[in-house]
Amino acid sequence: MKFGTSQTGVGKSVERVEDARLLTGHGRYTDDIRLPGMLFGVTLRSPYGHAAIRGIDISAARAMPGVKAIYLAGDLGAYGPLPCAVPLSGPIKTPRPLLAGERVRFVGDGVAFVVAESREQARAAADMIEVDYDELPAVASIAAAIAPDAPKIWPDAPSNDLFLWEAGDREATDRALAAAHHVTRLRVIQNRVAPTSMEVRAAVGEWDAGSGYTLHTGSQGVAGMRALLAGKVLNCPPETLRIVTGDVGGGFGMKSFLYAEYALVLHAARDLGVPVKWTGERSDAFQTDTHGRAMESEAALALDAEGRILGLKVESWSDLGAYQAQFGPAIQTQAGGRILGGVYRIPAIHNAVHGIVTNTAPVDAYRGAGRPEVAYLMERLVEAAAREIGMEVDEIRRRNLLKPEELPHANGLGLTFDIGNFPAVLEKALANADWQGFAARKAEAARRGKRYGRGLCYYVEIAGGGSRDEFADVRVLPGGIVEVAVGTQSNGQGHETVYAQVTAERLGIPIEQVRVVQGDTARLDQGNGTGGSRSMAWGGGACLAVADDMVARGIELAKADLGDEVDYADGLFRARGSNASLSLEELATRHPGALDGRSRFAPEDPRPTYPNGCHVAEVEVDPETGGVKIARYSLVDDFGTIVNPMLLLSQIHGGVAQGLGQVLLENVVYDESAQLITGSFMDYGIPRADDMPADIGFDTLPTPSPTNPLGVKGCGEAGTIGAMPSVMNAIIDALDGTRMEMPATPEKIWRACQALKPAMAAE
Repeated sequence: MKFGTSQTGVGKSVERVEDARLLTGHGRYTDDIRLPGMLFGVTLRSPYGHAAIRGIDISAARAMPGVKAIYLAGDLGAYGPLPCAVPLSGPIKTPRPLLAGERVRFVGDGVAFVVAESREQARAAADMIEVDYDELPAVASIAAAIAPDAPKIWPDAPSNDLFLWEAGDREATDRALAAAHHVTRLRVIQNRVAPTSMEVRAAVGEWDAGSGYTLHTGSQGVAGMRALLAGKVLNCPPETLRIVTGDVGGGFGMKSFLYAEYALVLHAARDLGVPVKWTGERSDAFQTDTHGRAMESEAALALDAEGRILGLKVESWSDLGAYQAQFGPAIQTQAGGRILGGVYRIPAIHNAVHGIVTNTAPVDAYRGAGRPEVAYLMERLVEAAAREIGMEVDEIRRRNLLKPEELPHANGLGLTFDIGNFPAVLEKALANADWQGFAARKAEAARRGKRYGRGLCYYVEIAGGGSRDEFADVRVLPGGIVEVAVGTQSNGQGHETVYAQVTAERLGIPIEQVRVVQGDTARLDQGNGTGGSRSMAWGGGACLAVADDMVARGIELAKADLGDEVDYADGLFRARGSNASLSLEELATRHPGALDGRSRFAPEDPRPTYPNGCHVAEVEVDPETGGVKIARYSLVDDFGTIVNPMLLLSQIHGGVAQGLGQVLLENVVYDESAQLITGSFMDYGIPRADDMPADIGFDTLPTPSPTNPLGVKGCGEAGTIGAMPSVMNAIIDALDGTRMEMPATPEKIWRACQALKPAMAAE
């Protein structure tokens, strides 16, 4: 079928169907849930980064008004720890209990769960609990953790360096470095960031002796969460646990994971016989939501005399936090580490990543999940190399980008780039950015006493990596409404709209006739959730499959009424050669439930997609204040087929904002004793509207992906990946090559400007 044939189909900017509900206050988030007899829970958290627990006295708290129960670690022996799905540390385990009983390992580790008639009563009682802590030496940074005399966070481990992951050819890369005409070396620090979703985490637990547990929580996919929570933590059959996710106010990876409160509310609900709700505060979020990034790298880029890359060698130290989180060890290794080097032609490459534990919050996937980190490192390195050898930053990329005729191309780290036209994307991005007009804009800024710089980034990401299948379930409801349940989960992206577009166009019916539902294991207990920019490639494929399968069932059913030769088009089953027909509604009425069914999209050769693009940023720096203004910003991306251009642009805007936030403002800080310094928005900055460029020039040069029937490549993380290096490169350019680490705060920039004044005066 050819896409884009209807006015609301693939390629059309259809307004989000969910917006009317959300904007008029009819959304239903977890904290909106009110159930009869519901109680409220509060977690008491450790104020120490590392301490032994000598005793806990709950007697005074237990006597407080409204208190129904107080749970400690000893009450939870039937349950397992929060799981790490991809441990890379071999025999060394870092089990994270639901509540700490013997030792706390970061500020925020839970030690008690208080349940009362109101949240205020539970909080007051938690304040009355007396915990006898014996504070232990803590390590709050990678440097402190790997120091020769560092105290060990996990006594059974040889050191705080839990694992070494490697990919590529170390010997060939060493030879390339040794033979190079020039080697650029760069140390890069990826600052730790907090996800800061608009909606904080919350959970409501219910228990029914007949059906089992029900958990309501904001998630990025209920089926996968149920499998882990039932199988690894609650130790119950999965069919006795129902998970329901309503509307979700932002996830960014963080809401994919299990947290202790999800099991604690279920335990309390079963123990007390009534529903129990826990809603985190912003301080809970800063302390215990999984953080992102947090990596330090040493990189070396080998070049020949013409500026062509001969080899790339990187060694990194990834901060895992106090525990190996659910996917934490995989983020800088399997997720991001294999795409190091981007879409440049690199004959020899080697990547080594150490997994380091510290007395800090666990680190896991955050928008981009390893890919922004390696793109930032590579693009910083390429621009530094260009500056060192006296080559223009566009030219060094032009010489090293893979050409279409070189694809498919194995990158030396286990991935194969399948399709794209990277040089053409670069040239279109340069033209759209008015690359040649930069000198005039810089001169004009100088006349006003401002510094002016530009930065370039060519990124590629791996989208949907690790996916092998996705599911959708269809029902035909009264009125001919086609209800499609999907195994992914929207966190604000607009899935209800784009899936309806795809399904409606495939069936040839109005988009208003399609209803998309999600987030309930009682409706669809299979699916791989949302993450890694996978939803449209895999969920969209599942929507097409479920529509095709429904039509096939309908044709067989319709033969009883229309004869042996039946065709389907535009919502009607028609007898070939006559005017006799049946609508979807009519056929469903005659055969109740017979059109309904579940489909699995599982290509024979499941492969990721490779969205890529070029971002160009120009910044104006005020040397008197250190302030940065994003003067111009434009990009050209290859996302393959675009289902909804308007929603795609909103994803780009949000991604760029989060990238800017990390470059300019965001930074989670712990002091030397592992105390969290940035525990609120008073100390942790996030971008506002006036930090954004006035306009983001967006364009595409698509090459449809061959891995899925829609030809899409994924776009949810691309804005962040491209924004970080392009903006930072622009700031460094404005500061005449002064090296700087994120966040590039006004103070750092002001100091750099002051240091440059003597040099300017000498000139």
